Amino acid sequence: MAVRSSYSLARNNCNSSKASEWTRSPEISPCEPRAFPKFLIFKTATAGLVPVSLLLAAILVSGCQKVDSVKIAEVDDQPILASDLQKYAGRELSAQRENLYKLEKQKLEDYISAFLLTQEAKKRGVSVETVLNQEVNSKILPAGDDEIEAFYKLNKARIAVDLDKVREQIRGYLQNQKIEAQKALFLKSLRSKAKVVTYLKPPPVFRAELSVAGEPFKGSEKAAVTIVKFEDFQCPFCKTVQPTFVELLKRYDGKVRLVHKDLPLDSLHPKARQAAEAARCADEQGKFWNYHDKLYANSPKAGVDDLKSYAKDVGLDVAGFDRCLAGGKYKAVVERDLQEGAQLGLTGTPTFFINGREISGAQPLEAFAALIDEELARSR
Repeated sequence: MAVRSSYSLARNNCNSSKASEWTRSPEISPCEPRAFPKFLIFKTATAGLVPVSLLLAAILVSGCQKVDSVKIAEVDDQPILASDLQKYAGRELSAQRENLYKLEKQKLEDYISAFLLTQEAKKRGVSVETVLNQEVNSKILPAGDDEIEAFYKLNKARIAVDLDKVREQIRGYLQNQKIEAQKALFLKSLRSKAKVVTYLKPPPVFRAELSVAGEPFKGSEKAAVTIVKFEDFQCPFCKTVQPTFVELLKRYDGKVRLVHKDLPLDSLHPKARQAAEAARCADEQGKFWNYHDKLYANSPKAGVDDLKSYAKDVGLDVAGFDRCLAGGKYKAVVERDLQEGAQLGLTGTPTFFINGREISGAQPLEAFAALIDEELARSR
């Protein structure tokens, strides 16, 4: 029985690639930290007692983060600089650096916790196991039948077998959850009594270079934050996220600009490209966002008759709209967006860039707000 839920981007993205490509494990970074002896300590003149592993990890990170004019290769006497590589593969490299940072941060936290536990055990003159038994295990009540039944009812759709067959598995799972929660509280109390300073720094923020000239937008053109959205009008996840942007534009009135770009996924939504061209024809008459909203309200219906009907509904000059659409006036514009998305390595919609920082899928409002707040803080 699987009691831990799983999640993947395939659940909130329309994706032109196989789902497995979204859920596969990231490749191991060439800067993957090696294992160092636990609690190996030495003294420096400036830092006092410093774990060797932390210093070595910091060296690894600083080496991975460095992107400048250093020459890293030559081809026929022509230099290739680190900055050239960053331009060519910055998105992928940034993702791996971020993965490494998250791993190092988690391992650093684990190391600090183990160090504090070891120190506490020494103070008490007992083993770490004894400390955990005293402060964690002895304070946990066994999972009762009522808790087991409540958990089973809440997760019955996923468990899909009779309660009696999984009762002990659920009991063990709930017991482990209690132990981890109590252990976290104890470690928090130990940390509050110690002076803990960490120097591990996140990698530089990667920002994609995007062209927004001439693209439809909402909000202030001089806004400190620009959100560029790559979308497909037939993608259900693109439709789902639209109310989020209505709310964001209200919350950050005058501070956010929302720019639309097209990324029709022909293999999944064969009518999306034509819908994108139709929206550009509406833009020609100054009603892109009216038509944009109409397309999503009626998505995935995007046949030619549907597109013409929407034009009438939003008050367009239908004859002019028909000529624009039939003549393929904006085929090249949509294709340009599509090619830009391909150059960025995008294979799914919706994908967004907040001041060039990528966020994928129909994420909750607060996920966008967190990045927007960071960018606004940077701009002050």
